[in-house]
Amino acid sequence: MLIVYISLTGQTRKFVKKLNMDLLELNPANPFIEINQPFIIVTPTYDGEVKEWLEDFLETGQNKEFAKGIAGGGNLNFGPLFVSTAKALSATYDIPILHQFEFQGTDEDVRILKKAVNDLDNNK
Repeated sequence: MLIVYISLTGQTRKFVKKLNMDLLELNPANPFIEINQPFIIVTPTYDGEVKEWLEDFLETGQNKEFAKGIAGGGNLNFGPLFVSTAKALSATYDIPILHQFEFQGTDEDVRILKKAVNDLDNNK
């Protein structure tokens, strides 16, 4: 399954590369890329802009129909704002949150998300 992500500081990019899956990094300057295959989103936690870019992406073509899950990264010190971007997208688009991780994730985070993605693939 394709992993679509945004990485502003590099933490999310480091995490998704550990998944060894097909990756598509969205360019915030042009998030209007149409995808015609199932994918999950991996997003960092940021106020406003990242959510807007991902909403633009999801609203392009039939992208939201192919979105199968979201994983959110962030800093636990954010308290209730931890993975708020993933939570907001999940609520708006009714896309399940598959996993939440801190910074660039641990080996266990990688294992958990890979299993969640494999479970999605097996339940088509």
